[in-house]
Amino acid sequence: MRIIEAIIGLASGFAVGTGFVAFLTVLGVVPRLMQLSRSISKIRWYEGAILTGVFFGIYLSFGDLSISIPIIGLIIWGLFHGIFIGLLAAALTEVINVFPLLFKRIGVEVYLFPLLMAFALGKIAGSLFQWVIFVR
Repeated sequence: MRIIEAIIGLASGFAVGTGFVAFLTVLGVVPRLMQLSRSISKIRWYEGAILTGVFFGIYLSFGDLSISIPIIGLIIWGLFHGIFIGLLAAALTEVINVFPLLFKRIGVEVYLFPLLMAFALGKIAGSLFQWVIFVR
């Protein structure tokens, strides 16, 4: 039974990791940030920051370490979170226009509404499944 749980956990980790990388790649957060800040020469620093953040997040999620942060540290931590969410929201609004343009170019704009409905209904069904089955 432990082997099955380990396989499911590993597969879930791969799925989440792949989704995270695809999300950052599709939204183009890092290239857009480098372009706006004119810091393309610092690409290695961006890569290192992303990897360090991912591994630090994994360690905080699964490790036994608890961190006591003073108020000023929480303010800085919150500021970084706000910056990340703001960049993510800005990148997402730029990508939202991709579907109508893509569907118009390939001539299947009739299917745009069903695709968006499938996204929405899939999100609703997944959320309901998660709450009904796992949270109860």
